[in-house]
Amino acid sequence: MRQRYNILQKIDWLTVGLYVAMVVFGWFTIYAASYDFDNTQLFDFSLNPGKQLIWIGCALVVAVVVMLVDSKFYNNVAYVFYALMMLLLVLTIFIAPDIKGSHSWLRFGSFQIQPAEFAKYATLLCLAKFMSSYQFSLAHTRNLAIALVIIFLPAVIIIAQSETGSALVFVALLLVLFREGMNGIVLVLGALVALFFILVLRYNNLPDAPPTGELLGFVVTFAIAVVVACVFVHLYTRDKVFLQWMVGVNAGLWLVGGILHVFIPAVLLIWVAYGSMAVSMLMLCIRSFVVKRKAYFLVALFLMGTVGLALTADYAFNKVLAPHQQIRIKIVLGLEDDPQGAGYNVRQSQIAIGSGGVLGKGYLNGTQTKLSYVPEQDTDFIFCTIGEEHGFVGSVLFIGLYAFFMIRLIYLAERQRSAFSRIYGYGLVSVFLFHFFINLGMVTGITPVIGIPLPFISYGGSSLWGFTIMLFTFIRLDANRMEVLQHA
Repeated sequence: MRQRYNILQKIDWLTVGLYVAMVVFGWFTIYAASYDFDNTQLFDFSLNPGKQLIWIGCALVVAVVVMLVDSKFYNNVAYVFYALMMLLLVLTIFIAPDIKGSHSWLRFGSFQIQPAEFAKYATLLCLAKFMSSYQFSLAHTRNLAIALVIIFLPAVIIIAQSETGSALVFVALLLVLFREGMNGIVLVLGALVALFFILVLRYNNLPDAPPTGELLGFVVTFAIAVVVACVFVHLYTRDKVFLQWMVGVNAGLWLVGGILHVFIPAVLLIWVAYGSMAVSMLMLCIRSFVVKRKAYFLVALFLMGTVGLALTADYAFNKVLAPHQQIRIKIVLGLEDDPQGAGYNVRQSQIAIGSGGVLGKGYLNGTQTKLSYVPEQDTDFIFCTIGEEHGFVGSVLFIGLYAFFMIRLIYLAERQRSAFSRIYGYGLVSVFLFHFFINLGMVTGITPVIGIPLPFISYGGSSLWGFTIMLFTFIRLDANRMEVLQHA
């Protein structure tokens, strides 16, 4: 017979307190961001601060309901809820109105909701349910493939809604797989793919590129790929003799090619880069055949994939991404400067944050935000209000609060007794981390603008409700951590 305690005694009140603190701070920041000199009422429900107060009240009711539901319910309905959300996402493509080119918001009179926000919650539940099943192991290719489908299926559907920013959030769930035993090489390869993609775009499209036809992005990418391949050979084969040959041959090719290029400019470094890749792949394939070890062949496949990525990067960028997404990436990479167009938001946000100085201008005294120089300043760009009014010190304190909140969630995830609760907890942390870092990256110009709200701070009912449900479901699971849950 399981011993039951009062639910109020089992709740992690520190996490609840952090949630309330951020929501209240977010509400006052929304008021500051949308402050109107002609209407200073804080409780005017026709304005965003008043509307947000309604969302907050509803969110608190939802939080209470989530806490009252038996914790086993979330495990039992995970698959059904995920399937229903996928169906709703597909229907949204066809029935949602066109809002700035996106079909992702469902309208019910004056009320509208974004299903993508709740798809994150459904995906967390489904992934936790599947990965906590009996004898689950990511070492089995089938299990890994199913987990990846669970993660990326909603992302693909959301991309079809023209909501690329919301779709990218699901990539963060790969951290959950890593925590549960996925080989770290997958994350390394993912980082390399992103790096190579950026290098190709950045250095193949320089406005002042050499007239000799050098594809600098390819040269740099292939050089890095060969170095990484040598590292992989060392780590996974420990074949010192072969590694010495591979390093020596490639070093010789690059040395000779570099000298020839200096004296004979017609000899392009891109030829040397392709030659280095070809020789490396040939050596790896031959070695794999001779010693009958697939590790060499897998490294060769990595080099082949690098070549394929380099050759298709420009096509993917120009054909897959929308024009407004392309221009935002180009601005971040320094390929274009559009201070009055696509780069206007970021430029004004940087000015607002910089104008705050060390201590800020004071609450409700930010001139950039009060005069509405920053578009979307109470939603995606709300951090610029914090930076302008509270300065460097206030920004650091806010970031510290958020960091403490996420560290607390990691602590809660680690103390869970059931795999379902632990996996769900790490999924929650991954989503919050992604939103936090990408949002701050957007407003400071480090990352492209992809429309990611700052959880609990940005204006919006869908995001607030979605994050609240995700968080309080985890708090509910944590409250029952001492119970042994039976999973299918």
